[in-house]
Amino acid sequence: MISGPVAPRATGRRRPAPDARSLRGLPLRPLLLVLVVEAAAVTAVGTGIVATTAPTRTEVLLCGLLVLVAAAHTELSVGAERLRRRIAETRYINMTSVWTFAAALLLPPGLATVVVAVVYLHLYLRVARPSGTPPHRQVYSAATVLLAVHTVAGLLALVDGRTGALATPQNAALVLGALVAYTAVNTLLVVSVLRLTAPGSRFLAILLGGDIGLELATLSIGGLVAVVLANTSPWFALLAVLPLLVVEQTTLVRQLEAQVDTDAKTGLLNPAAWRWRSRQMLERDARTDRAAAVLILDLDHFKAVNDRHGHLAGDDVLQAVADVLTAEVRDHDLAGRFGGEEFVVTLGGMRADDDPAARAREVAERIRRGVRALEVDTTTAGRVAGLSVSVGVATTPDHGSDLDGLLAAADAALYEAKRAGRDRVAVRRPAPPPVGDPATPPFGLSYGT
Repeated sequence: MISGPVAPRATGRRRPAPDARSLRGLPLRPLLLVLVVEAAAVTAVGTGIVATTAPTRTEVLLCGLLVLVAAAHTELSVGAERLRRRIAETRYINMTSVWTFAAALLLPPGLATVVVAVVYLHLYLRVARPSGTPPHRQVYSAATVLLAVHTVAGLLALVDGRTGALATPQNAALVLGALVAYTAVNTLLVVSVLRLTAPGSRFLAILLGGDIGLELATLSIGGLVAVVLANTSPWFALLAVLPLLVVEQTTLVRQLEAQVDTDAKTGLLNPAAWRWRSRQMLERDARTDRAAAVLILDLDHFKAVNDRHGHLAGDDVLQAVADVLTAEVRDHDLAGRFGGEEFVVTLGGMRADDDPAARAREVAERIRRGVRALEVDTTTAGRVAGLSVSVGVATTPDHGSDLDGLLAAADAALYEAKRAGRDRVAVRRPAPPPVGDPATPPFGLSYGT
């Protein structure tokens, strides 16, 4: 299941994020979406209960088993899940879809609703509330899952039979279709509310930023659990718990690694991570005969922003500039915060015969214009505008192939831009060709004595 906060990303005007700690703190549009989705979930649950015939003893026992195993899974993973939820930068994906999707495939809508309700109540009490998640977020997440479950129920109603039919080749396509329907409903509803809550964010960036592959993998395990439960002993569901715990631990390690590499104020790479990844990029480009460029950017008169508007407003400005950098570079390029008001960018994979200096200058100019156009609505000092940035550019092979040489050349170009009046881009002149060693004359000739 997908839920959790998202960090807004803007390319121009930046607004402070709304106070989403309470339902009343939401802006009007996401508030309306939340209320509509929750009303739709209540309607679907009521309709499903009315349309459901009396469940069989087997279905009731299966419902209890899914609730029991889901609770055991939550208890075994509570520490990792609390930490994952706290450090999630975009959407938080838990593993409860294994049990809720299996319930959607195996149980009538009424009992599947019971599984979702109990699982999410337990998850809130043991994971979400201790992690500081507001109750209305957990309610909305549960509502999206209920709608996904009832969508699957409607799809399964198109064919005769439920349990037992899951293992037949004829219904394999139906199970895959149910997986797609479940994912589409849950994901689109969560991403939509996050998009409306974060002004300036992009729908596709939120969708791809939450590791949709992890959600699909979780649902796939849920589908396998449903097939096993329908055709073998129900207690085989316990075999899914250990793989889920391993996946959770692996995901937690990856999230912690990303957090270690990230600058807390801007979401860009921190200096150590940027240096390490940039060296890797330069080595890769050297092996493939590609050119690279390093940009050093310095916000002009940033101290005056802090002095006039305060450091909290300065932090908002830094985040807005980071948003511009993220928007103007390619996905495989590297943007980092170098310290204070300095930023760095590594552009890689450029053709060496395609004037990499001109291409790097073009990117730097786009960034400069983007910063110039910023109007940052800060949380403490109103709107801050009139920002500018100076940029120094150095490229391979003109300034060497190692990162330190490129940084030194870009830093020298940055000071040229500063001396020339700021708010401009300067490209370092190519280094002069090395002077031949007097002991070794050109063309391989030697002097006689």
